[in-house]
Amino acid sequence: MTSITAGSLESTATPRSPNRAWRKLRSHKSALFGFGIVFFFVLVAVLAPVLPIPSPTATDWGAIRKPPSLMHWLGTDDLGRDELSRMIWGAQASLLAGVVSVMITIVIAVPTGLVAGYFGGWIDQIVSRVTDALLATPFLILAIALAAFLGPSLTNAMIAIGVSAMPIFIRVTRGQVLAVKTEDYVEGARAIGLGHFRIITRYILPNVFSAILVQSTLSIAVAIIAEASLSFLGLGQQPPAPSWGSMLNTAKNFLEQATWMAVWPGVAIFLVVIGFNLLGDGLRDALDPRETE
Repeated sequence: MTSITAGSLESTATPRSPNRAWRKLRSHKSALFGFGIVFFFVLVAVLAPVLPIPSPTATDWGAIRKPPSLMHWLGTDDLGRDELSRMIWGAQASLLAGVVSVMITIVIAVPTGLVAGYFGGWIDQIVSRVTDALLATPFLILAIALAAFLGPSLTNAMIAIGVSAMPIFIRVTRGQVLAVKTEDYVEGARAIGLGHFRIITRYILPNVFSAILVQSTLSIAVAIIAEASLSFLGLGQQPPAPSWGSMLNTAKNFLEQATWMAVWPGVAIFLVVIGFNLLGDGLRDALDPRETE
């Protein structure tokens, strides 16, 4: 009879090979296009402090609502501030809000979903009922309510978005754990006496990680839209600091006189959200073990 060891279980429990997933992702043209868009915006946001652009808060009363020109490539706003500079610095706020919000969600929701799905029983019942109650409230409505309660700031907006996105991550993680914990390698790990913590971290979490990664990528896009919505309502990034949402809020008063004020932040939000969605779709296909080469 063949003996069961931790090493043999790990080989059985190994998720899809990273090299194979990478080859699959490279052949996914729309995912590469999405990655290119995301990389461009991230690069612009990171390089904002060193780029030769004016301060995003510097006003020029002689250049109020000027159309795009050689002096101001994307025009100026109602206070004479350079739109290109505000767009670049606004990318920092939007991307930071998207990434940090999802990180807050992952830190709390993923362990909760792992515990609920693995142990079941009354723990699962409580987590499921609370999750169902939160899912009964639309995501954006919940985020607005929490942001209004916490107070208007980018930090509070990120917390509100992160908390509002938790039910989805809990449900995704719990569902994946329920499917994985009945696999033979998990049963074998229990049979050789491994503890719950090691089973969860060594055998279950690696096999649900791909679903969490895909959900995270897609959720960043949703979080960016949510941050723009909160900033548009005055609950996110506060003036004079730039944010795409707050720029749209200002632009709504000058749609006829200065259309460019609304076009550029709207296009930026559209592109970065499309980029993350395309990248998320590509990751989902690349990490799906049922997909063939």
